[in-house]
Amino acid sequence: MNLQAEKRNIIGAGLLIGLIAGLLVIAGNPANMGFCIACFIRDTVGGLGLHRAAAVQYLRPEIMGLILGSFFISLLSHEHAAKGGSAPLTRFLLGFVVMIGCLMFLGCPFRMILRLAGGDWNAFSGLAGFILGIATGVFFLNRGYSLKRTYNQPPLEGKLLPALQLVLLVLLITAPAVILFTKAGGGPGAKHAATVVSLGAGLLVGALAQKTRLCMVGGIRDAILFREGKLLFGFVAIFISALAVNLLAGNFHPGFANQPIAHTDALWNLLGMYLAGFGCVLLGGCPLRQLVLTGEGNTDSAVTVLGLAAGAAFAHNFALAASAQGPTFNGKIGVMVGILVTLIIAVSNTVKESR
Repeated sequence: MNLQAEKRNIIGAGLLIGLIAGLLVIAGNPANMGFCIACFIRDTVGGLGLHRAAAVQYLRPEIMGLILGSFFISLLSHEHAAKGGSAPLTRFLLGFVVMIGCLMFLGCPFRMILRLAGGDWNAFSGLAGFILGIATGVFFLNRGYSLKRTYNQPPLEGKLLPALQLVLLVLLITAPAVILFTKAGGGPGAKHAATVVSLGAGLLVGALAQKTRLCMVGGIRDAILFREGKLLFGFVAIFISALAVNLLAGNFHPGFANQPIAHTDALWNLLGMYLAGFGCVLLGGCPLRQLVLTGEGNTDSAVTVLGLAAGAAFAHNFALAASAQGPTFNGKIGVMVGILVTLIIAVSNTVKESR
């Protein structure tokens, strides 16, 4: 496939994904949150009782669909392959601290774009931090940063986390007493589209992201490293179509104050997304990309997703996550420690290139 055809496919996928994200809000998802990988993983671990923040507990079908959509399409295209073994504990830790950064900003890179499309200007400081974090990661990539090679794994390894999504879907549908749900009116966890709508949206977006390799971190990284911005076209397209839906539906509310599930502290929005951008470059992809790679059978990405989940549980159990009232003291400490940990990992895994 030539470069122009790739760009057309990426733009087309981005337009469709942005449309789906905008429609999910109309269908019941929280405002400016048609998709948010960080928030939806956070809700899911809450639904499993791994944190007790009652406002954000719901097994999000979008996450299940993203992994399963990638899984099924990769099987059909013979791209599914179980592989991994590249510094799994380091990847778990990076996933953990990336989630701390995302929950300081109150969103992943995907939601950052959707917040901008909804008129939330607080996301501009997040975007600035995200770009700076990616640039920091690129600095280390240029000096030989690597978590080393992956290895072929037994086929079952690549299917375990996709299979777990089916278990979660059964738990969502049957709703046993051990599964927690935010009560109506009790917070973002109570706002969601119908299960079949959310699952279908996740399946479609997972398949599209798998075929086009959509990754916002990869897009900005490649633009800095190689002056190649084809992946960025996809996120520009997501922004344009989500903005169009918001305008038509009356969901575009420009400004800083009173934005849904957001705070106005520009410094900590910036630092939270700086940590997310820096950590995601070291991981090789944004949270969306990690879910898609998990569906393809990449066990390193599966470990990263588990790190994201553990980070979400920890953030709410220890008051690290920000809220509409702003960042907490614990959250500020968590972000600074996360940046330090990420820097140590970057330095420790960087080898100067021989001349």
